[in-house]
Amino acid sequence: MFLGQEYHILGDWFIIHFTENNGMAFGLEMEGELGKLMLSLFRIVAISVIGWYLISMIKQGLDKGFVICVSMIFAGALGNIVDSAFYGVVFGESAYLQVAEMFPEGGGYGKFLYGRVVDMLYFPVIDTYIPQWFPAAPEAVPAWCPDILFYIFPWAGDHFIFFRPVFNIADSAITIGITIIIIFQKRFFASFETEEKEEEAKEPEAPEGDGEVVE
Repeated sequence: MFLGQEYHILGDWFIIHFTENNGMAFGLEMEGELGKLMLSLFRIVAISVIGWYLISMIKQGLDKGFVICVSMIFAGALGNIVDSAFYGVVFGESAYLQVAEMFPEGGGYGKFLYGRVVDMLYFPVIDTYIPQWFPAAPEAVPAWCPDILFYIFPWAGDHFIFFRPVFNIADSAITIGITIIIIFQKRFFASFETEEKEEEAKEPEAPEGDGEVVE
């Protein structure tokens, strides 16, 4: 597929839209090659920590639901880092009306850890324009203001689409895992307390003395 190519699965509500994300969620990115490298290294460190935590959870026999949620987060993060690490090495540059070539003669478009993440799931369920009685956009927008704020706080007359960002299955796994943890946090953390109490009950108590005093 080439950049921007679309397949409508469910009318205009569910579209396979091919795009490449050079940064994080919602297209946020750290500028320059150093920023891209720092982002990739951060992802690797995060995955390592999550993987270590996941293994320790399984060994402790913690709540299966919580283990599944953390596994989804781990799998999603791993999928994105694989894309980021190898996609630029394996594929050539893709552009509008130009399909990326796999293993091109001159090498891929990027170095190891400098690739882009492929996104394809697009759900523009609501496609409308904000009425004019909404607050108008400020004349001057600060340079540090991220674009994501315009998805959350649209202004009068803006073209509003929900859900605008294009994402992938890995993003879905991370989002679903975090959402379930937030919803069922009381149950999950209650199971941790139960495990701790059971461990304390298994510990042998120190023998009590017979009360005699030796002179």
